[in-house]
Amino acid sequence: MAETALKPKEERFCLEYIVDYNQTQAAIRAGYAEKSAAKIGCKLMKDSRILARVKELQKEQADRLCLSSDLVVIKLLELVDICMAAKPVMEWSTEAHAFVPSGEYQIDSKGATKALELLGRHLGMFDRKEQASTEGPVYLTGMDEIKE
Repeated sequence: MAETALKPKEERFCLEYIVDYNQTQAAIRAGYAEKSAAKIGCKLMKDSRILARVKELQKEQADRLCLSSDLVVIKLLELVDICMAAKPVMEWSTEAHAFVPSGEYQIDSKGATKALELLGRHLGMFDRKEQASTEGPVYLTGMDEIKE
């Protein structure tokens, strides 16, 4: 059975959905009734034609912006390095009337943790069914202290 073309409202929904990936808001912006937008958005996202069009629009956007998963992984690795770089804790010196290093250092552990979590998800490290089949350690460039 051949799939039918999208109606104008459905096409608009697809275009609006890739703006913020919010089904309800995309449905409202596409012209569906606000009262039923959540239900309609959910229903539309189960339609294979809608999903195919959203995927097509995502690919067009990625091509237009020259985005790739490699670029994202590279930027996440750079972010991990930045977050893990120890920065001196500064404190106010009444004698010098300026901020001076306290002798302590800190890292951005929240930023590093989030970046590492995203990298792990990309590599499928947190999928329960995949954990048992891991063939060995994954080595991240510039992260020698993590190697097993």
